[in-house]
Amino acid sequence: MTPSAVLESALYVTDLAAAERFYGEILGLEPAGKVPGRHVFFRCGGSIVLLFNAEATRDAPPPAARLPVPPHGAVGQGHLCFAATESEIDGWKTRLGAHGVAIEAEFEWPQGGRSIYFRDPSGNSLEFANPSIWGL
Repeated sequence: MTPSAVLESALYVTDLAAAERFYGEILGLEPAGKVPGRHVFFRCGGSIVLLFNAEATRDAPPPAARLPVPPHGAVGQGHLCFAATESEIDGWKTRLGAHGVAIEAEFEWPQGGRSIYFRDPSGNSLEFANPSIWGL
């Protein structure tokens, strides 16, 4: 047996309100859940992007939690890549620029495909890339 897909990906943020605005308003992801001060979740195609306040998740489940999710957390900048076509990458460059989000890097991969990199308000490295960079 092998896994068929990544169902959810987690990033750790320092300001949940700023992250919620960024991922919801600028990236246009659909909200999927929220516990103030602890986490905010978004739908992204067939998966979920989990944004956690690491300080609130490192030691224990939230108070009165229905499910005993084990503690987890990370310190420092993470990375997440969103799939995009070549024309969508151009559209994202325009949209991000209109919101004052700087493109940190842009390049063509030797095996084909293109990526743009930028940061969320917590400094996480985000990318839009054509799936062809992985032969997909």
